[in-house]
Amino acid sequence: RNYYGGNWASFSFSGLLSWIKENQQKADITDECEDWRKLILENEEVISLTKKDKTIEHVEDFCFADQDSAEDVEEAGALPKLPVFGASGAEGVAQESEKECPRMESALPEAESREPEKAPGTEPASAVEGNDVEITSENGSSQSTALGESTPESGRAEAAPSETSAQEPKKITYSQIVREGRRFNIDLVSKLLYSRGLLIDLLIKSNVSRYAEFKNAMRILAFREGKVEQVPCSRADVFNSRQLAMVEKRMLMKFLTFCLDYEQHPDEYKDYESGTFAEFLRTRKLTPSLQHFILHSIAMVSEADCSTLEGLQATKKFLQCLGRYGNTPFLFPLYGQGEIPQCFCRLCAVFGGIYCLRHSVRCLVVDKESGRCKAIVDHFGQRISANYFIVEDSYLSESICTNVCYRQISRAVLITDQSVLNTDSEQQISILTVPPVDPGKPAVCVIELCSSTMTCMKDTYLVHLTCPSTKTAREDLEPVVQKLFTLNTEKESENEDMGKPTVLWAVYFNMRDSSGIDKNSYNGLPSNVYVCSGPDAALGNDCAVKQAETIFQEMFPTEEFCPPPPNPEDIIYDEDETAPEETGFSNSPETKPESLTEESSSGGSTALKKEDNEE
Repeated sequence: RNYYGGNWASFSFSGLLSWIKENQQKADITDECEDWRKLILENEEVISLTKKDKTIEHVEDFCFADQDSAEDVEEAGALPKLPVFGASGAEGVAQESEKECPRMESALPEAESREPEKAPGTEPASAVEGNDVEITSENGSSQSTALGESTPESGRAEAAPSETSAQEPKKITYSQIVREGRRFNIDLVSKLLYSRGLLIDLLIKSNVSRYAEFKNAMRILAFREGKVEQVPCSRADVFNSRQLAMVEKRMLMKFLTFCLDYEQHPDEYKDYESGTFAEFLRTRKLTPSLQHFILHSIAMVSEADCSTLEGLQATKKFLQCLGRYGNTPFLFPLYGQGEIPQCFCRLCAVFGGIYCLRHSVRCLVVDKESGRCKAIVDHFGQRISANYFIVEDSYLSESICTNVCYRQISRAVLITDQSVLNTDSEQQISILTVPPVDPGKPAVCVIELCSSTMTCMKDTYLVHLTCPSTKTAREDLEPVVQKLFTLNTEKESENEDMGKPTVLWAVYFNMRDSSGIDKNSYNGLPSNVYVCSGPDAALGNDCAVKQAETIFQEMFPTEEFCPPPPNPEDIIYDEDETAPEETGFSNSPETKPESLTEESSSGGSTALKKEDNEE
């Protein structure tokens, strides 16, 4: 691939269109070297790797915005044009995009690599509202972490006046989306970071958080009786809520207090352990609205098959994350989830790691006697030896995966013209769980991102929908899209769609979920070859962190996983060592690119520290 992160990546709009085209065509990778077999010795055998990425299926994209001469529009700052390809949902309408600038020529994703995507003088608008976040340790000590820097100018540049929420949304055309395509950072996988989750702890411990900025997800929403409404989560939210009666407020606070230390009161739930969490909620004298809020917006679990214990654990996790960085449990990385793998790549490159883009691998070379993998052969016919090999599941051929049963994730990404719930403040991240209509169907998780997350252009919203697959992504998710949004077709005149946000552009696709598969399920893999999965369907990132640590400890049982790196100022260079080159390549674990030294030492920012509050 020519981008970082695999299926965890983020794309500009034109980059996503290129990705869509690539996955709709599924072209084979051509071999650049035909005589590679001479590199294989007599006592060796090969395990061929797949040439096709089969993790993405059923890709369908639709354009609903006005097509005002979009074929003549050029994306600001883009490179030469790609061939024209049409949107599958808008026949006869040409979609033409610009090729995305290569994300990085070197192995080191520099911190400045995002700068061309920002307009001059702009910074996240959330600085005005005070919900940009600096990640700090529990004791409040500085970690030189996420910066959330803000200035008065930044607020003026991005923040929208509150009075516009009462006005009609601006009409956005397809040509505007193409022209502003570099304003978009569209994630292939939609996740949030739990403020007390494993990934946040790892970012702090490893100091990788200094390479990223975060924003609070400020609103937890619910969809009930055909309406979207905000769910009160913290103590202050509950007692300030106008949608709950005083009796309901007491009921909710009593139940949430019980969930925080439910292990100390087994008598209250042990009779319901064999039942579902939904059944347990019905025994707690909670009103139907409270049951709905707790099940779908706080615990965020399935009504049909979530046990009582699983529901209590999920509710406790939600409540424990409140108050660390805001009144909700969630953080989102500015510029998208794809920033997280790039941040780890930066730290890896600083200490000598090399990340090769546009460099495919043909096969694993296995010693017949020991059964261990000795090397790989790349598509240039180059043999690279190593002691350990970590392979992403998508590289393994069908012959290796005959006993593997994969799950699928249904994904949709929408560009819309307004929020699903308009309030005085437009610049908010929202998370909404839409319950299933039919029994046996999964709930759909909806994450709505505003322009101050640096993932979409001004006056638009980026909406991610995710659920475990039962059919194709479009079949699973389009009914939910139709409930929440207007598709800008002939329905516009119908009264039932008045007030709903309008979908300007949409893409649906299914993504393989290879998490939770035992290594023994793969046929004939050597003991020193480790398999990691792609993204899972969960909202958080705990699965990926656990998997990374497990693989690391199997290879290096006496080593610490992701230890804190030394401060750049503390690194002492040998006399014969030269300064690190601009690319960041180095075989010495003690070298560090000067650009990162300057970045980490500049440090000055306006950041929110952890506050002691009653949550």
